[in-house]
Amino acid sequence: MRWRPSRLSSGGRLSYGGGDLCVCGEQSIFSSSMCQIRFLSAPSGARMRADDRHNPDSVQMLLHECFCIRFQRQNTYRSRFTNTIGFTLIVSVLVVFAAICFHASLVGAARHAPPDSAPEPVDAPELKSQPRGLVFDVTHHGAVDDGDTESGSGFLAAWKAACDHGERATFYVPEGKYHVGPVEFSGPCKNNQSPKIVIRGNLIAPSKLQSFPSKTWIQFSHLNRFSITGDLDKTNFDARGAVEAWKQHSCQHSSRCKTLIPSLKFDHVSHGTIRNISLSNAKGFHLVIHESSNVNVHNVIVSSPEDSPNTDGIHVSHSSNINISSSTIGVGDDCVSIIAGSVNVTVYDVTCNPGHGISIGSLGKTKNEEDVSGISVKKCKIKKTKNGIRIKTWAGSTSSNAYNMTFDDIELTDVSNPIIIDQKYCPNHKCDTSKPSKVKIKDVTFKNVRGTYKSDYAVSLLCSPSVPCENVKLVDINLTPTHEEDDEDWREGNLNLNGAIDGLQVINSNF
Repeated sequence: MRWRPSRLSSGGRLSYGGGDLCVCGEQSIFSSSMCQIRFLSAPSGARMRADDRHNPDSVQMLLHECFCIRFQRQNTYRSRFTNTIGFTLIVSVLVVFAAICFHASLVGAARHAPPDSAPEPVDAPELKSQPRGLVFDVTHHGAVDDGDTESGSGFLAAWKAACDHGERATFYVPEGKYHVGPVEFSGPCKNNQSPKIVIRGNLIAPSKLQSFPSKTWIQFSHLNRFSITGDLDKTNFDARGAVEAWKQHSCQHSSRCKTLIPSLKFDHVSHGTIRNISLSNAKGFHLVIHESSNVNVHNVIVSSPEDSPNTDGIHVSHSSNINISSSTIGVGDDCVSIIAGSVNVTVYDVTCNPGHGISIGSLGKTKNEEDVSGISVKKCKIKKTKNGIRIKTWAGSTSSNAYNMTFDDIELTDVSNPIIIDQKYCPNHKCDTSKPSKVKIKDVTFKNVRGTYKSDYAVSLLCSPSVPCENVKLVDINLTPTHEEDDEDWREGNLNLNGAIDGLQVINSNF
C-alpha cells in the first residue's frame, strides 16, 4: 500500500498512490515491539517500510504492500518544514503505521499460525520469497528445469550477468530439476564482490566420466565475499556416481579410483558462507575447499552409500580459517578430511554416519607439503564408522609438521578404532613400511571422548620411530567395548602403542 500527499502544506491530504521507487539506502527511524518503520531514501523522495516482527509471514505480505510518503517537489518549493507541517506529517505517518501493523498481525496470525502457538522462526528470509533487486534467474537465460535438457550454458550466462553487477545482484536457481554439465563460476566480479547465490533447485550431473574433461563438476573460483544459500528440502547436488564412476575397475582393485570428480569445489575464494544445501552420490569428494580462507560451511547434508569409494564428505586443503558446523555426513570414506596446508580449521557439531570418521590427513604423500596446525574438532557424533577421530601420515613420508590439534566432546557409537594416530598409513599395501614417516606430530589433545567401540583397541598410537609424537594428552576418555557374547575371539585390547612418544599423558580416563 502506498500513500502520498498531493502537496507539502499544512492542509495536505493523504491519498492512495502507486508506482515503484528505486531504493538507494535505508535507516531505521521508528520501531515498536510489534512493527518497525524504516526510512528509505530515494532520488524522487522518501519511502517507509513496515515490518511485523512477530509474524514473519505477514512481513512478506507487507513487503509487497508497503506504504510510501513521497515528497512532490516543485520548482518553487523550498525544502524546509515548519513545525506545523512536520507535526501533521508525523501524526499522519504514525496513524497509518499503527493501522497497517495491526491489520497485518491479525491477517498473518489468522492465515498462518495455529491457535496459541508462535510462528516458526525463519532461518533465511530469502528462502521464503523471491529474491529482490537485480535477480538473474537461470531459466531466463536458457536453463530448463525438466531434468534432461543440458542447462550449463544457461547457468553460465546468468552467472556472467550477475557477476558483472557484483554484490548488488543475485544469481538465482528456482525450484526444479536441472541437468548441468561441468561448469565453473569464476571471478573476480564487479568491485571484487560476488553476487548472492540462491539455489532452490536440484542439480543433476551427467553420468558418464568422459563428460568431465576438467575433472570437476561445479566449481566456484576467485570470488570474494560470496554466499551460497539453499533450501534443504529442495537444494541438492546429485552427481550420480553409482551409474559409472563407482564401477571403475580401479575402484574395485585399489584404495583409490583412477578418476575422481569432486561435486562442488571452492578454489581461491574468501570470506564466504555455504549453507542449507545437500550433496549426494559424488563421483569423488562431495565438497572441496582449496586454497581458500575465511569460509563457513553450515547446515549441510552429505549422503552416499557406505560402500561408495573415495567419497569424502568435506575435504579441506591449503586453506585457513575454515568453519564447518551443524552438518550431517554419511559417506563411504572420511566424513571430514583435512590435509596439508590447512590452518585454523574448526569442525563443530557434525554427525558422521556412516564413513571412515573425521581425519587429519593423509599427510606426507607428496614432497614439500605445508604444515597443518590449529585444528579443532568439537561436539561431534560419530556412529558405526571404520574409524573415530584419526591422524594419518604415510609410511616413508617426507618431512612436515602437524601440531596444535584438539578433539573435544566427541560421542562415539559402535565405531572401530575410536582414537588413532597412524603413522604407518598404507591403504593399498604397496608402501615401503620399513621407511618411517617424517611427519612430526605434536601438541595433540583428546578430551572428553566417550562411547562404545567394536575394534581390538580403544586407543592406538602408532607413531614414527624416527620422529616421535610429542605431547599427546588423553583426558577424560571413557570408552566401552561391545562384542557378541558368543564371540570367542574377542579380547579387550585397551591401548596399542608403537613407535616413539615423548610426553604421553593419560588423565582421568577409562578404556
